Amino acid sequence: MIIVDGQRRPLEVASFENLEQILDKIMEGQDMHNRVVTDVLVNNENFSEIYPHQAEDIDASEIDRVEIISVAAKEMAQDIARELYKVVTLMAKAGQQVAMFFRQANDGDALELYTDLLEVNRDFLTMIGVLKNEFAVGSSSEFEKSLESLSALFTEMIEIQENEDWILLADLLEYEYLPLVEKTKAIVAQLRESVKDKQYAHA
Repeated sequence: MIIVDGQRRPLEVASFENLEQILDKIMEGQDMHNRVVTDVLVNNENFSEIYPHQAEDIDASEIDRVEIISVAAKEMAQDIARELYKVVTLMAKAGQQVAMFFRQANDGDALELYTDLLEVNRDFLTMIGVLKNEFAVGSSSEFEKSLESLSALFTEMIEIQENEDWILLADLLEYEYLPLVEKTKAIVAQLRESVKDKQYAHA
């Protein structure tokens, strides 16, 4: 049984050799144009590839049911754009707090929050990558430069952490990271608005 967005398809699992062939066939359909797959359930269990083309290794004989859930690409782009603004705002608040903790020699709390800050940074850059790769979002040269600077600064922060130079890290956060995040926040707000009216093609 093959189900897409709650509707059973006139396709049989036995007609395919493996899961990848099933997914490819579904995505070829005209009704999947401009849609993005958010979930794949195989035998009622979530499936997510751990390595490229893992779906090819799942033999059709092992499959009784495949369910695919998708959303409109435009809708997902808008959701991501909204989340971006929340994330970049969180980055600014966390950066200020971490710098303050380091200056107060409260290294324990600073490092705990700093670890969270690094994770938020990764999420932010990942979401930007999704918008650019999945939805072909064009961005201004100012935005590109801001992202490159943020990525480079991210790497520098990790190196300083490894050297345990907490005062230098506080300086970097306060005088370079925070101004850059504020600048990026303004650009993300513009991006969020532009996404609303733009159509995206999903390959």
